[in-house]
Amino acid sequence: MAVFHVLLNWASQALVFLVFLLFVAFLGYCLYIKHIHMKYDHIPGPPRDSFFLGHTATFLRIMNNDENIHDKFLEWAKIYGPVYRINVLHYVGLYVNCPEATKEILMSPKYPKDSFYKRAFNLFGQRFLGNGLVTAQDHEQWYKQRRIMDPAFSSLYLRGLMGAFNDRAEKLMSKLTDIADSKAETHMLNLMNCVTLDVIAKVAFGVDLDLLNNSSPFPKAIETSLKGLVYYARDPLFQFKPQNWSFINEVREACHLLRKTGAKWIHERKTAMENGEDVPKDILSQIIKSAGLALLLIPVVSNRDPKTKARNVLIHFCICIILGQETTANLLAFCIMELGRHPHVLEKQEVDDVIGMKQDISYDDLGRLIYLSQVLKETLRMFSTAPGTSRELPEDMVIAGIHIPGGCSCFFDSYVTGRLEKFFKDPLTFDPDRFHPDAPKPYYCYYPFALGPRSCLGQNFAQMEAKVVMAKLLQRFDFTLVPGQSFDILDTGTLRPKSGVLCSVRHRNH
Repeated sequence: MAVFHVLLNWASQALVFLVFLLFVAFLGYCLYIKHIHMKYDHIPGPPRDSFFLGHTATFLRIMNNDENIHDKFLEWAKIYGPVYRINVLHYVGLYVNCPEATKEILMSPKYPKDSFYKRAFNLFGQRFLGNGLVTAQDHEQWYKQRRIMDPAFSSLYLRGLMGAFNDRAEKLMSKLTDIADSKAETHMLNLMNCVTLDVIAKVAFGVDLDLLNNSSPFPKAIETSLKGLVYYARDPLFQFKPQNWSFINEVREACHLLRKTGAKWIHERKTAMENGEDVPKDILSQIIKSAGLALLLIPVVSNRDPKTKARNVLIHFCICIILGQETTANLLAFCIMELGRHPHVLEKQEVDDVIGMKQDISYDDLGRLIYLSQVLKETLRMFSTAPGTSRELPEDMVIAGIHIPGGCSCFFDSYVTGRLEKFFKDPLTFDPDRFHPDAPKPYYCYYPFALGPRSCLGQNFAQMEAKVVMAKLLQRFDFTLVPGQSFDILDTGTLRPKSGVLCSVRHRNH
C-alpha cells in the first residue's frame, strides 16, 4: 500500500510538472505571437478576428459559404493599399499589389517559394506534390528539374502536338453535334474538363481516356485534392476537427490515386523501353530522353538512389500536369460564359477568316487568331484560374514606402490586380481590346501564369490547347447561356464558374 501511495504521489507530481511545462510553453507561444504582432503591426491590414488564429475565422466563413476568398483580398487591397498584412497563428502573410515589388520579387531567384508550398508536399499525411517543380524551395534543385522538363514544352516540340490537339478537339465537336441535334442543354465546364484531360493524357502520356464517352475517377480526384489543399492551407486546425475526418480520408485517397496513376504510367513506359518496343513520341518520352534513359532503366537500389529521385521527379511532373489541365478547362468555361454574356465581342471573332471551313488547325493558324488571343487574355484578367503565388522574404525590404522585416511570406494575387481600377480602367467590363497588340502592356499587374523563372511551365501548352478548342467551337456552333444561372465564381483552390456554364448549343449556319 505504501508503494502505491509513493507511486501515486510521483504521478501527481509528474502531472503537476507536465501541466506547469504546458503552461510555460503556452505562455511562451503567446509571447512569441505578441512579438510577431509588434514586429509587423506597423503594416496596414484588417483587424484580426482573434489573437491566436488571426484572420482564420474570416477565411472559414467565406469558404463555408462557398464564396470567393479573392473578392475579400480585393476588398482589402482597395482599403489598405499596395501592401497589407494578414495573420494566422504566428505566421504573417503580406498581400502585395505593388508592380515594382512584384517585379523585384517574382523576377528574381533569390526569393524562394514560401512555407505554403511545404504544405503541398503532403496532404494530411499523404504524399501529394512532393518536392517537385511546383513546391521545390531550393533554386538549384528546382532548376535541375526544370532543365529536364523545358525541352518538352518548347515551341518547336509543341508544334508537333497539333495533330493530337486537333484530334481530341474533334471528339468534343462530335459530342457537341449530338447535343445540338438533340436540342439538349449542357454544362460546358464538364465538357471542357473532359476534353482537356483527354488532351493531356494523350499528348503527355500516350493514354486514351476518352472521357467524353467514358467515366473516370480523375476529375473528382483532382477537385477533391485541390479542395483539400485549400482547407489544409487556410485552416490550421482543420485536421483536428472530427467532422472533417471523412473528407480528409477522401483527400488522401484522391492524392493516392493521382500518384499511383502517375507511377503506373511511368512504369509502363519504362517496361516498354526495356523491351525495345516502339513508344509514343509524347511529352513523357521527351522528358525521359532529357533526363537520361539510363536513370530509369537501372533497378532501384534505395530511396536515396538518384534513379529513385528521377522517378520521383517524373511522378511529381505527372501530378502537376494532370492538375494543370483543370485550370485550362476553367479558362475555357469562363471564356464561353463571357462570350455568351457579350454578343458584340463574339461578333468580332476572326475564326471564319482565319480557319474557314477546314477541319485541322495548324500552328501557324494559331498565330493569326489575334483577337481570340485577346479574348483569352481578357478572360484570364477577370478570372485568373490559378490566382496566386507566394514567395518568402528572407531579408528586410521596402515596399511602397513601408519597411518590411524579413522572415514573412509575400502573396501575389493576379485576380486582385486584374480587378483594381488603378491598373485597368473599368475593371469589371469585359474588353479584349485591352490586349490589342498596339495597346500598352500591363506593367507587372497581369500574371495569370506567374512571372519570372518560376512561371508556369505549361503556359504555352495551355494557350495552344485553349485556342484550338475555342476556334473549333466558334467555327461550328452557336451557343446561348440558359437564363437564370449564376455567374458567380467558385473557389476550390483554382477558380471555376459556379454554375458550370449551362448552355444550349446549335449548329452554325454558314
